Amino acid sequence: MERKQQRALITGATGFLGSHLCMRLLAEGAAVHALCRPGSTGVVKGVAVSEAALDDAAGVANVVRAVRPDYVFHLAAITSASRDRSMVLPTFQTNLVSTVNLLNAVAEVECRRVVLAGSLEEPESNAAAPSSPYAASKAAATTYARMFWELYKTPVTTARIFMVYGPGQRDTKKLIPFTILSLLRGEAPAISAGTRLVDWVYIDDVVAGLISLSRSPGIEGQSIDIGSGELTSVRDVILSIAKAVGSKVQPAFGAVPERPAEQVRAADTARTAALTGWKPAVTLAEGLQRTVDFYREHKS
Repeated sequence: MERKQQRALITGATGFLGSHLCMRLLAEGAAVHALCRPGSTGVVKGVAVSEAALDDAAGVANVVRAVRPDYVFHLAAITSASRDRSMVLPTFQTNLVSTVNLLNAVAEVECRRVVLAGSLEEPESNAAAPSSPYAASKAAATTYARMFWELYKTPVTTARIFMVYGPGQRDTKKLIPFTILSLLRGEAPAISAGTRLVDWVYIDDVVAGLISLSRSPGIEGQSIDIGSGELTSVRDVILSIAKAVGSKVQPAFGAVPERPAEQVRAADTARTAALTGWKPAVTLAEGLQRTVDFYREHKS
């Protein structure tokens, strides 16, 4: 007999994307479980918490067997795209080992779909080298996902997520919250030249996209883009933020060097819509205004 209430298991539930996803799933009536490392705080009210370190294969397997989720969303990761060699081992352990442990655990139970959080930083082809340890870990996780589907029929799909922004981003060193908070304080944010073109996608759209990937049939083993499909330069986004804030302070463009080998690509939203029916709904102008309004209210 099918359970009436669907169970979702989320890693990274205390993060920016994870907390928004928890709230959306709870609002839809799902039973939401968070797989958190011991001692974690900040889980959304109403979410059941199971503790295990994601690099502990046995601990992860115990949680999955206990929860027996219908859907798994693997969002936990180190997200820094730093090129520094000190990031190689942490991203390998946190991003790749955790993914393999989770896929191994899910392969032992009946689960409708596993959705992995991939990244626009992943190379578009095997011929291209990853631009950072983070990109390498995400590309490797996607490769393992495809293997688990092909060999073991684990129903896994990778969401290739583009540049997410929106209210409640807790890492205020990220470009958009950093810029907004700097301008609200009357300070000039130190920015790169801002020439990079980026596909920016609002948090609510990403959450809707992840849920769509968890429910769409016939997409196992695939990587599917979750983005706006439009490219806007960092400079133009910063100037739009300054206008929304009403700031007379001029951002310090060029104060920070550009990072080498940045990925420039727009999401293939037509393919995503054809496979899942999902399309982004929030324009960049609307999303930036909502984000500015949030940080204006919560700046203290």
